Amino acid sequence: MTSPRKNATARIAEGDRDSAVRRVREAYAEERISHEEMDERLDRVLASTTHGELTAALDLLPAEDPGGTETIAAAGGRIKRRGVWQVPRRLIVQSAFGRVRLNLSRARFEHPVTDIELNLGTGNAVIVVPRDAVVDVTGLATGWKDLRYTPRQPSRPDAPRFRFSGAMGYGRLRIRHAWR
Repeated sequence: MTSPRKNATARIAEGDRDSAVRRVREAYAEERISHEEMDERLDRVLASTTHGELTAALDLLPAEDPGGTETIAAAGGRIKRRGVWQVPRRLIVQSAFGRVRLNLSRARFEHPVTDIELNLGTGNAVIVVPRDAVVDVTGLATGWKDLRYTPRQPSRPDAPRFRFSGAMGYGRLRIRHAWR
């Protein structure tokens, strides 16, 4: 994104700004920066117009992990994952129509925070998270039907965290905690 080879006075693209916002949020989620520092850095990132300003706003933050994204996509039919499987730092689920079933209760996580982006057209989706997981659904937009999710109090401080984002069209999304 903001490599030293880029001209510091060159104007940034919207994708560069989005990537910078994601890096600041990840640093906060991983407790590398305080809430106040996150607010200050986000203000600087959003006000940036050149690569030099953007680089200064991201100074001393860890680099973005480029290999931590996986996409699961289907135009129609079913998307299903269950059992023991490795979940990347960022998971993108795309389905035009059909059912989505993701069971994360026995999955393995390399990172303390997992971002799951849902881009679903029609069809229902059920996502099962571990029993003590912390779930954030503020970045998720539902269309025709409301989201069904009941938060649970985490039982341990190192509980896995999930941030959901994206959009759901004509279908119902249900997120629930595993029973065991």
